[in-house]
Amino acid sequence: MTSETIISIFLGIGLAASVGFRVFLPLFALSLASYFNVWDLNESWEWAGSLAAVIALGVATIIEIFAYFIPWVDNLLDSFAVPLAAIAGTAVMVSTVANLDPVVTWALAIIAGGGTATAIKGAGATSRLTSTVTTGGLGNPIVSTVETGTAAVVTVASIFAPVLAIILVIIILFIIFSIYRKLRPKKG
Repeated sequence: MTSETIISIFLGIGLAASVGFRVFLPLFALSLASYFNVWDLNESWEWAGSLAAVIALGVATIIEIFAYFIPWVDNLLDSFAVPLAAIAGTAVMVSTVANLDPVVTWALAIIAGGGTATAIKGAGATSRLTSTVTTGGLGNPIVSTVETGTAAVVTVASIFAPVLAIILVIIILFIIFSIYRKLRPKKG
């Protein structure tokens, strides 16, 4: 496996993790990166670097970010965003992975891309639901701010420093796993 392939995998996993926080923000950033020739996408995904894709994903990103600041609407969005995150996480992985057999690429995309995005989106939806129940939705904009900020940081790291991005993803997944273990009912 070449260093280019490893870096492309790190990029894909980083963007998939970002998708777990905001579905459209990493897709928009990847579209911009392709449009400005920062990253080359796989042939079948080159359309994502078109001006039309940049505009469409930019508008979707703005709408998504602002919609998550509206209590109760954010919970409704999560019901759609969890399955969407799995699809988008898989898609960003497929669009970025370089020099691998298609079977390996798709397996990696589904497991690492879709799995990472789903785990993070599920944890985010749970934290937002907890915030809604405990604060009547008043704490939800704080949750949304943290999620959007994290999505932006991991997305930028993914595009410009993929090795840093993979480290951030590992830290995020570790935190989610630790919280899950503390909240999980004890056996016995």
